[in-house]
Amino acid sequence: MTVSGPGNPEPQSVGPGASSVEQLRKDGNELFKCGDYEGALTAYTQALGLGATPQDQAILHRNRAACHLKLEDYEKAETEATKAIEKDGGDIKALYRRSQALEKLGRLDQAVLDLQRCVSLEPKNKVFQEALRNIAGQIQEKVRYMSSTDAKVEQMFQILLDPQEKGTEKKQKASQNLVVLAREDAGAEKIFRSNGVQLLQRLLDTGEPDLMLAALRTLVGICSEHQSRTVATLSVLGTRRVVSMLGVENQAVSLAACHLLQVMFDALKEGVKKGFRGKEGAIIVDPARELKVLISNLLELLTEVGVSGQGRDNALTLLIKVVPRKSPKDPNNSLTLWVIDQGLKKILEVGGSVQDPPGELTVTANSRMSASILLSKLFDDLKCDAERENFHRLCENYIKSWFEGHGLAGKLRAIQTVSCLLQGPCDAGNRALELNGVMESVIALCASEQEEEQLVAVETLIHAAGKAKRASFITANGVSLLKDLYKRSEKDSIRIRALVGLCKLGSAGGTDFSMKQFAEGSTLKLAKQCRKWLCNDQMDVGTRRWAVEGLAYLTFDADVKEEFVEDAAALKALFQLSKSEERSVLFAVASALVNCTNSYDYEEPDPKMVELAKYAKQHVPEQHPKDKPSFVRARVKKLLAAGVVSAMTCMVKTESPVLTSSCRELLSRVFLALVEEVEDRGTVVAQGGGKALLPLALEGTDVGQTKAAQALAKLTITSNPEMTFPGERIYEVVRPLISLLHLNCSGLQNFEALMALTNLAGISERLRQKILKEKAVPMIEGYMFEEHEMLRRAATECMCNLAMSKEVQDLFEATGNDRLKLLVLYSGEDDELLRRAPAGGLAMLTSTRPSLCSRIPQVTTHWLEILQALLLSPSQELQHRGAVVVLNMVEASREIASTLMESEVLEILSVLAKDEETPVTRAATACLGKAVEYGLIKPSQDGK
Repeated sequence: MTVSGPGNPEPQSVGPGASSVEQLRKDGNELFKCGDYEGALTAYTQALGLGATPQDQAILHRNRAACHLKLEDYEKAETEATKAIEKDGGDIKALYRRSQALEKLGRLDQAVLDLQRCVSLEPKNKVFQEALRNIAGQIQEKVRYMSSTDAKVEQMFQILLDPQEKGTEKKQKASQNLVVLAREDAGAEKIFRSNGVQLLQRLLDTGEPDLMLAALRTLVGICSEHQSRTVATLSVLGTRRVVSMLGVENQAVSLAACHLLQVMFDALKEGVKKGFRGKEGAIIVDPARELKVLISNLLELLTEVGVSGQGRDNALTLLIKVVPRKSPKDPNNSLTLWVIDQGLKKILEVGGSVQDPPGELTVTANSRMSASILLSKLFDDLKCDAERENFHRLCENYIKSWFEGHGLAGKLRAIQTVSCLLQGPCDAGNRALELNGVMESVIALCASEQEEEQLVAVETLIHAAGKAKRASFITANGVSLLKDLYKRSEKDSIRIRALVGLCKLGSAGGTDFSMKQFAEGSTLKLAKQCRKWLCNDQMDVGTRRWAVEGLAYLTFDADVKEEFVEDAAALKALFQLSKSEERSVLFAVASALVNCTNSYDYEEPDPKMVELAKYAKQHVPEQHPKDKPSFVRARVKKLLAAGVVSAMTCMVKTESPVLTSSCRELLSRVFLALVEEVEDRGTVVAQGGGKALLPLALEGTDVGQTKAAQALAKLTITSNPEMTFPGERIYEVVRPLISLLHLNCSGLQNFEALMALTNLAGISERLRQKILKEKAVPMIEGYMFEEHEMLRRAATECMCNLAMSKEVQDLFEATGNDRLKLLVLYSGEDDELLRRAPAGGLAMLTSTRPSLCSRIPQVTTHWLEILQALLLSPSQELQHRGAVVVLNMVEASREIASTLMESEVLEILSVLAKDEETPVTRAATACLGKAVEYGLIKPSQDGK
């Protein structure tokens, strides 16, 4: 009896629409056998909609359960199997499938009941007996584990709460053991049921950083992916108490609290998605309400006096992560609308913070940038004009409330808020600039004698210069003002910002060599001054950041790029700054590197269109002579020698909202440029580039992920993947590579992905299983039919490596497909490089699946010619593969052997057998020996 799939179902009963139901069921069964579980699921669903009888419905539901098991959606598998059992209480296949789903969901007590029922219905079924023994063993192990941890948990808390043990090694070990125990679900459950949350609260009350860290990290294990424990924890500790721990001065404790809150948010959001149902299946209070309470407390924390700057930054980071929708496909942006209504003013208050006098908010160098990013995320999450208009109205009302009636201090805060908006949702910033008196105040404050006022005004002017609506006004009116500030100000903090404003305005032409705003040589002078300030380590980091901002604009100019990469001290200072606590510099560093490596998008203009534009007296963009490939390659090598990869690796590791999706995309572009040349890839790998590319390929913009995935593919093709991605990391490479197989990717990206997957598929069975699990086989098969010979060859090589897996061999053995035919036909192609892979695949498949030998003559009438061509090939490699295929066919069947011996194959084998001792000779001799054994031929006089 078959229990693992929907094949061999009972005959359908005859009724209205029965033939259609039966046909769809059969179609589904065939799709299931071929590994197309999604397709099978669709067929069974359609059959259910055609008025199937109760018996038919039971069969179709249990078949759907089998599909969901294969797709690893165990909750749906359980649901479908239950529906089948409701239709037919004695459906043994449905009972078994439900037990499999329950086992995967961790509900062993329920799974064992279904298996006991299966065994009672079929006492002699070994599959059921083995499954029952396995689950019984798991239950016993869990009971043993739980009982053994009882005493351990109690002992650990006793040590941790004992005042006599203060600062001892024993206490440190107990805290580590508690954290480790909580990482396992069973251990977390044991701690939770042993009054653990109340005891952890006592640890938090001690105020000792080490004990607080241990308590917070243990709570992470308790709450992880478990909404009911999360809600219970919040109930015991108090939402306000948990959130307030973000604001403590100790940075490690604040970060641990941030991690705990992130885990709590994830558990609650999953609860909202699943309709109040947690992993343990309990019904709890509405998680959406708990979510809003948590967010409300975070918003309150933003404007609390006494909260540390680090805590404020962590609160902003959490809001950035949890409030906006993950995908625009999700229609529900109600959480964003709620946060805008309840907390927009609080976020603007952080963004408008000017200084840190007593009574004001404590902020870090990164706080205002984090506020800008959160505002931008919220604005981007709005779906319609009415929602955006409400956002604009709230922002403008807040700015007006400070600008009018609060004197100079109020105007300063209002302008700082405008500056924050210009760095985030610039549409809102542009509108705020147009409010009555704002732009005039910005210009006036640039001439202020107070440094703080000048700083705010100049920064706002710089941010406004990049916005198309204001740029022409500022170009006309701001350049003279900025030049005046740059030349006459005695303060470097003002001069460097004025310089950045000039840089920004001077780069308006981008990479277009013919569109220069300033006189010849001026751009180089500005860049030289930026590099000088960048290298001045006597200046504070916040001021030096502006030098990088200036270079990010000026490096559009190829002359500036060339001088920059020659300046070893400037590059060293740039990379050191990228690793500093000043995280807001990351985007500027990444932008400068993109410019230096020319990894921005650039299309060569069509010569015909250029001529047409000249004729029409239209402007034609010109590329700088030093932006040609040879110059770019030289710059890349200088950056690599200066240590750019290690700096970028540190940037990727940054746990900060400043590392936005756009910033990730810039880093991905640079990495792709760095690995373009094969000889540079070893340097990139040695400096940790492979490890850094993985997160870039899994998170960010679509373009960024694609660029990072292509860089991963290049590394995987030319280096040993096991060395480049050691340990478990190698399995993370698979998904990004498969993403390059989609049709929206270029032919080069498709080809490199196939080559990289071929390498991975040849390493281990576990990697092949990972590729199969990611549903890559249909895409790879699609490329086997491509017209482009290199794509076709790469796909065939990849499929033949995957054919070492049993599942892929099953696909070749299944009836009703042309997979075997394609390999046979490709083995007869003129392209020798293409022939190698399918010939090797045939040799392996005919060895592991002898049944395929009898099908080769059926797939094409040219099979004999193809085998003969392989045996006669000048390539010994192809000869050997052909000889192995023939040997496997001869050994598989006397009938096939007879056909082969009656053809020219006998003569070819006889000649090959007389050659010097080689693998080909041995295979040919073995073929003839088997033919003699069958009595098809006779040995020669000398017995050979």
